[in-house]
Amino acid sequence: MARVWTHIVLLGGTILSLAGQAAPAQTGMTPPEQAAAPKFGSWGYDLSSGDPGVHPGDDFNRYVSGAWLDRTEIPADKPDWSLSTANEARIEEQLKTIVETAAADANAAPDLRRISTLYASFMDAARVESLGGQPLAGQLAAIRAAKDHGAIARLMGAAMGDFGQNLFKVEPLQNPRDPAAMVAALSHDGLGMPDRDYYLAAPFAPARAAYRAYVTRLLALAGWDDPAHAAGEILAFETGVARLHWPSEDRQDLDKTVNLMSVSQLQALAPGYPWQAWLQASGVAPGGPLLVAEKSAFPKLAAFYAATPVGTLQAWQAFHLVDAAAPYLSAAFVEAHFAFHGQALSGTAENRPRPNRAIALVNDSMGEALGREYVRLHFPASSKAQVEGLVDNLLAAMRQRILTLDWMSDATRVEALKKVDSFTVKIGYPDRWRSYDGLEMHAGDLYGNVRRARAFEWAYQRNQIGKPTDRALWHMTPQTMNAYYNAPSNEIVFPAAMLQAPRFDPNADAAVNYGGIGMIIGHEIIHGFDDQGRKTDASGVLRDWWTAEDAARFNSRIAILGKQYDAEQPLPGIHINGAMTMGENIADLSGLLLALSAYRLSLGGRPAPVLDGLTGEQRFFIAHGQAWRKKIRDAALQQTLASDSHAPNPWRVFMPLRNIQAWYDAFSVDPGRRLYLPPSERAVIW
Repeated sequence: MARVWTHIVLLGGTILSLAGQAAPAQTGMTPPEQAAAPKFGSWGYDLSSGDPGVHPGDDFNRYVSGAWLDRTEIPADKPDWSLSTANEARIEEQLKTIVETAAADANAAPDLRRISTLYASFMDAARVESLGGQPLAGQLAAIRAAKDHGAIARLMGAAMGDFGQNLFKVEPLQNPRDPAAMVAALSHDGLGMPDRDYYLAAPFAPARAAYRAYVTRLLALAGWDDPAHAAGEILAFETGVARLHWPSEDRQDLDKTVNLMSVSQLQALAPGYPWQAWLQASGVAPGGPLLVAEKSAFPKLAAFYAATPVGTLQAWQAFHLVDAAAPYLSAAFVEAHFAFHGQALSGTAENRPRPNRAIALVNDSMGEALGREYVRLHFPASSKAQVEGLVDNLLAAMRQRILTLDWMSDATRVEALKKVDSFTVKIGYPDRWRSYDGLEMHAGDLYGNVRRARAFEWAYQRNQIGKPTDRALWHMTPQTMNAYYNAPSNEIVFPAAMLQAPRFDPNADAAVNYGGIGMIIGHEIIHGFDDQGRKTDASGVLRDWWTAEDAARFNSRIAILGKQYDAEQPLPGIHINGAMTMGENIADLSGLLLALSAYRLSLGGRPAPVLDGLTGEQRFFIAHGQAWRKKIRDAALQQTLASDSHAPNPWRVFMPLRNIQAWYDAFSVDPGRRLYLPPSERAVIW
């Protein structure tokens, strides 16, 4: 699903040798003693969801999901709807039950009491409404009192653990040259809209107009002088910042973004910004190495900051304070915030009900405390064991594919095999749960509770900097519908929430589980070998372990894939960015191929049964299409195309298939069909 540099989306250890192949795990098929029915249909797919009148080679998405697409309406409070978002809605209800149960239990554990207090403070709408914008008064006064660039920078540093905005951000990351140590990683920031294109590209002119109106409205609610004039200055300032931001594809390139230096070296590189004072205000000790991402942009941004009038910076900081705080203030602020972020940017018609927003806040603030209860109640040990078997087969398949690649030399192959054999796998939930001891929650103080939660989280994050890497930590909670690959730790991680239908169903046919969660497992494995993941070795160290010839062959193969995605135009005048989405596209294609190989291994030489007239491989590909089924509003799709490293979901369904011969064979896709690609134009990578 995702990759983190950590590569954050969406091991068992079956080992193959040059002499032969280990016996595959007989996993993913329903054990004979299980009588429970799958969630979808009789074997994991609801036959009424598809459109049999469409040939798979013309529109595979409609072939699998056409009837579902026709009968499904996106809820008014959602930007999109899919089987995954339906699961998220169900998880939200499960979390709400956990919170309400804790509130009724006088003997609940301390973390659960904190959770129930935070939830109750959000639900006390009358109290929040009575306060209006009063909670902002002290912070707005501090912004007005910041009379020079140094004072504004210190406010930004403090905002790392509070409401506010930063021209640069700092976070803990593993040192790419020494993954056993954590460093302070710096990257550029400062925009209020999702991506630089929103400020610079013609299709986003309506968003810019909506943003200016929103800035004006919020500043007026906050009592800022001449809000319309200030909004013009803020938009002009952020447009200048956007021009200096790197494009998304460059920000993903490890060869460009790994730049280690000291604070004094950074000060010499970008002298227009008070780096030491900013770091000290953030609570980050400025003595250790810094990992600077967009190195060439830093001096330009620092100079731009130094040349910007203090009054503009004050208004900019005031707006972003109110923007971040608005969801926790009175209705006027909440409605303004939703009108821009929900309606203008995502096309969502209605704000989410207050209880759902309250659960989202609790989940963001104390996610592992909620996750511990979620796992206890909703994630059986049997599911974890079954998924472990699937992972075993996926890793076995990856090893087999590396051994048989015709474009890779033996020297590179040895290093690639080491990397596969070194994968760490985390399934379901962490072995050690995080404590929230010291986090104070006060009844009737929503704004203060959120500020304390933010400060607590930032202290937890910044305290990792300069310390040895804690490899037991997770970067997602168990109740998160996602998965990730973490390059410096060479680990793949699958939270419990991801391990449910349509991607994983313990009672479904093996082909469904391999086409669903198997593809996700393969996707995360492949992130270790995509355009960026391939640059780290088995120990997570950033180094070039490829021969020059192999690297050239790899790059020529992925260029074919990039060209395919560049040609796609989901909205008029807006194409998929093949470079920005390259890593995810490689992982989608090769992860699906890997899952197919693992499915074949799981059969142990036996023929797959035919169910409802569908072969095993047909069911495998149908399950893949079902898992990525989605309806999305145009505004949300536009945002995805501008800022998401993943291609939109319908394209994630059919674009990989065009490069897989087994799909052509399974559905008799011949030349002349809309999705047909001649073999010479297909991408063959892993």
